[in-house]
Amino acid sequence: MKKQYVVQLSQHQRQQLRRLVSAGTERARKLTHARILLAADASAAGPQQLDAAIAEALGVGVSTVERVRKRFCEEGLEAALSRRRHAQHRAPRLDGEAEAHLIALACSSPPEGHGGWSLRLLAGRMVTLEYVESVSHECVRQTLKRGRSSRG
Repeated sequence: MKKQYVVQLSQHQRQQLRRLVSAGTERARKLTHARILLAADASAAGPQQLDAAIAEALGVGVSTVERVRKRFCEEGLEAALSRRRHAQHRAPRLDGEAEAHLIALACSSPPEGHGGWSLRLLAGRMVTLEYVESVSHECVRQTLKRGRSSRG
């Protein structure tokens, strides 16, 4: 089966990777990815080894070799060597105003029939009072912990 992502390193890229590997001062993951690219090089000067042979020699999975190869072809050398940044940063569930309401609620007396505020009870009350549309007890816990608030 023909490979979809073929690594063809330029002379400059090959020299850069060899310097990186021989220096050995980078993180292990980056060095491993550099070794994968050198072994997968399909240019005239490259060895062009099979993915399974590369994985066996470097002690990684075949899927890792495939991912590095794909990332090099789609995004370039630096992307293949470096760690991917997660763009999944979410806005905080509780803004400053909702946080203030939560702390005030946690400091108030608990509802009848309860000895104290539980995290789930606080989360439910925040939704009932319409301070937030929804909030988990874990978010409540983290917010109170970050503010070092006492629930009792």
